[in-house]
Amino acid sequence: MTADTRRFAGFVQDEWDISAQWSGYAGLRWEGIRSASTLAGAGVVNQSRVWSPLLHAVWRVPGHEKDQVRMSLTRSYRAPGLNDLIALPSLSRLNSATRPERIGNPNLKPELATGLDAAYEHYLGRSGVVSAGGFVRDIDDLMRRDTSLQATSLGSRWVSAPTNIGKARTSGIELEAKFRLVELMENGPAIDLRGNDSRFWSRVAAIPGPDNRLDQQPRQTANLGRDCHMKALPLTLGANYNWTPATTVQTDLTQVVDGDAKRIVDVYGLWKFKPRTQLRVSGANLLGQDFDSGTTVYTNGLARGAEVVARAYAVWSVKLETKF
Repeated sequence: MTADTRRFAGFVQDEWDISAQWSGYAGLRWEGIRSASTLAGAGVVNQSRVWSPLLHAVWRVPGHEKDQVRMSLTRSYRAPGLNDLIALPSLSRLNSATRPERIGNPNLKPELATGLDAAYEHYLGRSGVVSAGGFVRDIDDLMRRDTSLQATSLGSRWVSAPTNIGKARTSGIELEAKFRLVELMENGPAIDLRGNDSRFWSRVAAIPGPDNRLDQQPRQTANLGRDCHMKALPLTLGANYNWTPATTVQTDLTQVVDGDAKRIVDVYGLWKFKPRTQLRVSGANLLGQDFDSGTTVYTNGLARGAEVVARAYAVWSVKLETKF
């Protein structure tokens, strides 16, 4: 078997200031992808061509020089991976509904998404910002793997194959804030604060609800972090907390995938000996929380399940960095 993929893209873009309050840019991108595979002397060629326009505008609020509104109208696409296009099966020794064989689909089309984004931004000090935004996107030719019992040369086997299942819609709200207290408070502490919270919704038309979501999209994510700069010492201490709630997704007509909540805590300390030399001590994933995920397939009145536990460990590192 042999396989190759070739991609060619080109774009044009122009930016302009319409007035003191308005600016924007528009662009047009074309991309073509050709993939070919040969198995036992038989060749399969897949080609796709996509036009992707882009329109973006910024409106500066009159009388409020630190406030502005951003708006975007875009059309984008996601091309299938080469492994999803090759028709060579990956056999499963313990073939079942939860351990199917995997195969590609040479006729798989790219996903096309048309989206509208808008955000309100308020700037604080020299580097701080508080923003609230939202988006909505309509997706055509959504790619998703479908698991079914098929007749093969080895008999009846469970097979997972990518396919285009139709339309989907996703939307979300995103809140973000980051600022330095010393810029906002007289004699304030040298602390940088940052945080964001995002909420997502999605619906796949070809799959019944209530959990017919996009399979890689969480319902919500949140981050909270701080950096503390010591005034008497060349030392910076920082920490970050990330949270993602548990999710349940109906991936096709018979399969449900569950994932545990994720909680991650990272910390670091940075000591600057000289402008070009510094020592960094960091700890990643200090909670060491394992991540459990499960798959349940409902067929012929039976439920077959499989659970995977991904072990997680806290990781500490010490790095001496210098610039020449």
